[in-house]
Amino acid sequence: MLFMPSGLRGRVPIGTTVLQAAQRLGVDLESICGGQGKCRKCQVLPQQGEFAKHGIVSRRENLSELSATELMQQSKNRLKDGRRLGCNARILGDLVVDVPEESQQHKQHIAKAITAYDIQVQPALHLYTVTLPEPDMHSPLSDKRRMQQALVSEFDLPVMDCEMTQLRLLQPALVKGKRQITVAVYQFQQIIGIWPGVKAEAYGLAVDLGSTTIAAQLCNLRTGEVVATADTMNPQIRFGEDLMSRVSYVMMNEGGDVAMTQVVREAFNQLARRAVKKAGIQLEDILDMTVVANPIMHHLFLGIDPTPLGTAPFTLTTDQMQVIRAADIGIELHAEARVCTLPCIAGHIGADTAGVILSERPDLAEEYVLLVDVGTNAEIVLGNRNRLLAASSPTGPAFEGAQISSGQRAAPGAIERVRIDPETLEPRFRVIGCDVWSDDPEFAEKSARVGVSGICGSGIIEVIAEMYLSGVIDEDGVIGPIVGKSTDRIVVDGRTYSYVIREGDRSIRITQNDVRAIQLGKAALHAGTRLLLDYMGIEKVDRIGLAGAFGSHIDVKYAMVLGMIPDCNLDKVGSVGNAAGTGARIALLNFPSRREISEILPKVEKIETALEPKFQEYFIDAMAIPHKTDRFEELAKFVTLPATKPKAEINLGDDRNRRSSRRRRSRT
Repeated sequence: MLFMPSGLRGRVPIGTTVLQAAQRLGVDLESICGGQGKCRKCQVLPQQGEFAKHGIVSRRENLSELSATELMQQSKNRLKDGRRLGCNARILGDLVVDVPEESQQHKQHIAKAITAYDIQVQPALHLYTVTLPEPDMHSPLSDKRRMQQALVSEFDLPVMDCEMTQLRLLQPALVKGKRQITVAVYQFQQIIGIWPGVKAEAYGLAVDLGSTTIAAQLCNLRTGEVVATADTMNPQIRFGEDLMSRVSYVMMNEGGDVAMTQVVREAFNQLARRAVKKAGIQLEDILDMTVVANPIMHHLFLGIDPTPLGTAPFTLTTDQMQVIRAADIGIELHAEARVCTLPCIAGHIGADTAGVILSERPDLAEEYVLLVDVGTNAEIVLGNRNRLLAASSPTGPAFEGAQISSGQRAAPGAIERVRIDPETLEPRFRVIGCDVWSDDPEFAEKSARVGVSGICGSGIIEVIAEMYLSGVIDEDGVIGPIVGKSTDRIVVDGRTYSYVIREGDRSIRITQNDVRAIQLGKAALHAGTRLLLDYMGIEKVDRIGLAGAFGSHIDVKYAMVLGMIPDCNLDKVGSVGNAAGTGARIALLNFPSRREISEILPKVEKIETALEPKFQEYFIDAMAIPHKTDRFEELAKFVTLPATKPKAEINLGDDRNRRSSRRRRSRT
């Protein structure tokens, strides 16, 4: 049995190479030497331990012994520790295999683009250039004392301490710079860097650590300019798609938390290396970093046991801002670079939500603002200048393409846009990496490079909303043929029906289970929002902002058609971009904002949806599309919502299926 981070699994014969298995299963594993072991592009990392989400125990001995080619590559330090060549390693039993990003031919398409934001640049770290007087036999002052005095006299800085690692560099820097040096001062308190002569620029890294993706923004700390960005999949995915499965992995596997901490820190180092390469600077030029993350990612990044967050009462180890040396947690930047993690709010509401609040500042608004950051868990913030509420709803991974029959993450070849003709029920779609729709005469040629491999989160939202608007599904989400319309797009699928988007050797269809998975996720999100409205004592919100990569990529109209978000004037609904990442950038470039967010968060009222008696009632009502009781009058001004129509009967081919079909509740 072979598994990959994308969630693909399949059976292959004993003795199959990992590369052959990847090719058979459609897993993205690069090889440019025809499997001869020369290019070293197909390096993979076999995993050890019990993987409950896959139902197997993976053992490294379920791979063949290192081949002569692998031993040779290993001896020349061309094969990283623990990795195997996919073209040489043969599968001998159940196995979980991680495909590192550099071994993937088609990189993940991550939509966490930077969001334009006017930030007053007042970073926590400043560079100061001073010239020290020559040593004098009649003045016994040390060079450290002279440096402190120069900073006081020239820049009115308080006398501050100096890190020992930098103190060792002081006199060599004075010699090389002919008594002129540049020092880096952190938070107006501590000297953490010394260079000879004039150093004009220092840099910082703002990181949004998500459960699925990690996005970094490299910024010039003097100008505030974003000079480079870098993104990657969170390598912890191989331990579990969602947060609770990762906590379960830690509970069931000794040292599981250490393994997850190590891989995510290494991902940070890879992002930093890629960012500085793009910007043409050195890792040593990065002296500050800010990080936002959900509570479990936050704890694992800091090396804190996340298991208390897996069970009630979901207790945080700390809800305060943390500032630590990057080197102390294995982050390879300047020797004295600092890492600042924004504070978490509650057990399921993390520093990423703090970043959203810092970016959008609902606490300054007169109107009622609803902010939703949709991921495996959805974080919801509601309020204005008088009161702020926050909650988390367990939406699950379906919105990101997981648990969907043809689902995949947003990568080249994934369907991201869908439209269905309401008369013919024929679909047309667009895929990531191709700029034309499927009904365009040039689609086959232009999409050949990326192919059509599945459907991602934005695509699944759009197709189900379009299925509802065209009558393929009713308000209960039931797929079935429509009276008076003949189509081969709605097909029998066991005891239910499916809707076919694409036919051929790689058929893509939406099954009844797919619709249910989306209904469950959107119902949890809507129910959480409804609880916040109750607590606030209002019926409607004035503005809705959808945050994160998902919020940036979906059409808000379709989100409302499904009932993911409450009814609101569509002109007042929009994407706020990667607000969590923007919050991290604000905290990086504006030191006073760190104090502000630390003062705001204790005033946020936390609503625990799991403990609310009405959550289940609201959840059931929200399973309907768009909703069982809410009429969505604002949405109806922009979209023609379908009237209920009778379902057609269909001969499914045998008496049992005919009886099942007749028992299906018809539209009336």
